Amino acid sequence: MPWLLLATFLVFCLLLPAAARAAEPLLVLSYHDVRDDVARKGDADAYAVSTQNFAAHLDWLSGHGYHPVSLSQVIEAAHGRAALPSKPVLITFDDGLRSLYTRAFPLLRAYDYPALAAVVTHWVDLPAGETVDYGPRPFTGDDFVTWSQLREMQASGLIEVASHSHDLHHGVTSNPQGNVTPAAVTRRYEEASKRYETETEYAARIRADLARSKAELQRELGRAPRAIVWPYAAYSSVTNAIADELGMAVSFDLEGRSTPMPSDLHGLARLLVMNNPTVGDLAYQLRHDDERTGMRALQIDLDSVYDPDPQQTERNLDALIERVKQIGPSHVFLQAFADPDGNGSADALYFPNRALPMRADLFNRVAWQLKSRAGTVVYAWLPVLGYELPDPAQRAALAIPGARADEVYRLDYTQPEVRRLVAGIYEDLAAGSYLEGLLFHDDAYLRDTELQDSAAGDSQARTQELIGFTLELKRAAERWRPKLKTVRNLYARPVLEPQSEAWFAQRLDAFNRAYDYTALMAMPWMEGSRDPERWLDRLVAAARRHDPQLTQTLFELQTVDWRTRQPIAAQRLKAQVRRLLAQGVRHLGWYPDDFVADRPATADAREAMSSRSYPYLEQ
Repeated sequence: MPWLLLATFLVFCLLLPAAARAAEPLLVLSYHDVRDDVARKGDADAYAVSTQNFAAHLDWLSGHGYHPVSLSQVIEAAHGRAALPSKPVLITFDDGLRSLYTRAFPLLRAYDYPALAAVVTHWVDLPAGETVDYGPRPFTGDDFVTWSQLREMQASGLIEVASHSHDLHHGVTSNPQGNVTPAAVTRRYEEASKRYETETEYAARIRADLARSKAELQRELGRAPRAIVWPYAAYSSVTNAIADELGMAVSFDLEGRSTPMPSDLHGLARLLVMNNPTVGDLAYQLRHDDERTGMRALQIDLDSVYDPDPQQTERNLDALIERVKQIGPSHVFLQAFADPDGNGSADALYFPNRALPMRADLFNRVAWQLKSRAGTVVYAWLPVLGYELPDPAQRAALAIPGARADEVYRLDYTQPEVRRLVAGIYEDLAAGSYLEGLLFHDDAYLRDTELQDSAAGDSQARTQELIGFTLELKRAAERWRPKLKTVRNLYARPVLEPQSEAWFAQRLDAFNRAYDYTALMAMPWMEGSRDPERWLDRLVAAARRHDPQLTQTLFELQTVDWRTRQPIAAQRLKAQVRRLLAQGVRHLGWYPDDFVADRPATADAREAMSSRSYPYLEQ
């Protein structure tokens, strides 16, 4: 009988060894300071948690089935030598503040919770008279743990000490304009010589710092660190490789809140505990579904920021930042290439690189300003194939053969030289810039008359070939910026007319399997529709066949009718947004967003594209 077979199977599962059962993800919580006097909300130190709330967190975790684990247990589980208990949680503390010993350690001991403490060795030995700019006030040596306190906590068996670097917990100059970004991932710009650190110089600086941190921890505590907690969670495969060489094979970031186990030990996800959360706040953070959070994206032309006059560039940048702050999108897709003739391919780039002219060293500055001043996530928007190389002979030799003169100029991705060249562009972008994701430009298409020998003319195989190439580019960028999110532009016709995959080498279900999001170009005027709203309805219905909950498909509206060069009326755009949301669309964006002319008007853009719960100005 079926029920008997089911019962037998369940009993079998219960008798399996723990290591053979499906492992649960590892939750890692990241704390900093624990103080008695933290304001309930709005404390000057957003990273501080009150002693009362920290104790309540431990109590709640214990009462809701979470099991504390140590770094040793995590390492054993990652190597498949033992299983973690159900609902495993690792507590971590960054920076080595004195409250780790005076407030947190007694509570960890009371609840028998192990923890990982990441210390900046320079701060443990902070010289008299030297201070650390720690936000609410300058911190002195009295604000950090001492070596004797670390030895006592380590001897308890509850606390393992990790490196937080020796002295990388600060920013360095990252571009000619003077922006400061995390020292561990920035090729330092040297104003005196007007040049960036070479990769060799950069790696030597990081290696020297980590070697000193390891040596001091070994000397003072008798144990070399097994883990590195990168300052600001900023790291790369290059820095992780250096840490590996020094015996620190475990690293952590702040992307997500849990990691499936067993797992690679590089870049374990952590939930940053901020703003003094109550138990209710913490429970919400652990239980809410991030996938239900909608994206609101503005696609921004960096060509509109650039001006030959540096002062005008700065004025343009200020206008952009103010507009983005006022609108409050979740994401900005920021152009990283120069296309002054508007033909869809890159004539130059906005970052130092090995392949094309640099129009201006501008992308990193604008991206970092958008993050630090406007509080938005920035994805770099780059071509996949559309690069107009400066050497005419090379440009002709590497072009897609048989492409029409009126099409976007594109390189032939089947040629090894092209693959190396474009991968180098993506690596150069990531090596010198802040970004959290990539938007692959709409130049990544292939006509059925082009490269007819590719994949033996099979349209689905050609689609997969182009996808494979874009994923190569992602891997090249991830050498310097791990865990990049990906979005790829998709024309509407392959969704509305599936047979047209042969004309584009694009397909929504294949894109959604390959990328985090697909930016579906929901642009009815571009497609010549006489009834844009009904056209959008058809597009939603067609997309839902491949993405039933619309969790990955971003509908990107057009704000300008390029045939007439007239802007779409703001009221109509807002009505389209409401129409799409009413049909279950979660992710929205638009292009272009004209911050120079303030079109669509900021108030209308805020209403349509803000990610805030209440995107209206207070009266």
